[in-house]
Amino acid sequence: MTPLSAAPSAFDESVLVAQARTGDAQAFSELVSRYERKIYRLAKNITQNNEDAEDVLQDTFLKAYEHLDSFQGNSKFYTWIVRIAVNEALMKLRKRKSDRTVPLDEPMDLGEETVEREIAVWEDNPEQRYSREEMQQILNDAVDTLKPDFRTVFALRDIEELSTEETAEALGISIPAVKSRLLRARLALREKLTRQFKRKGENVLGYL
Repeated sequence: MTPLSAAPSAFDESVLVAQARTGDAQAFSELVSRYERKIYRLAKNITQNNEDAEDVLQDTFLKAYEHLDSFQGNSKFYTWIVRIAVNEALMKLRKRKSDRTVPLDEPMDLGEETVEREIAVWEDNPEQRYSREEMQQILNDAVDTLKPDFRTVFALRDIEELSTEETAEALGISIPAVKSRLLRARLALREKLTRQFKRKGENVLGYL
């Protein structure tokens, strides 16, 4: 029996990237396998469309492969491809021109701000009335209503669980901007879910 210590260890990403940069297709294929599901999920959260998400997935890795030489290794490879994916997804929204909720090029307030909202009192815990699957669908529907800039930050921070710093780097915005947009996204979701449930549930953000 092969000792556990002799089993293949988790691959060194930097080695794979270096190999891919020399034209090693297998190394790049391993990178794709590691991240394709996350990139698709991110693209779907931003575009809200399966076909667009598929296109974004393919375009992201195609561009990543074509521009591997520009990846300096100063950040994680995943953070780098997330930035490519976000750009591709937002381009899809611009081309589609169906999401008119916010001009994507409109400057955003980069500072912290206090936003007051009156949150309705819930009568009981939503989990007592909805299954986990139903709760997830309700949340997904609420996320879909967010403005693209807010939806993107929420997807990166609260779904993909990138750090604030990684999110800022991936989007090319400041850390205060990430915090501001995430705050707005969470407040918008809280308000949306409050109207949905109209029941007591002080820890609504626990479901986000």
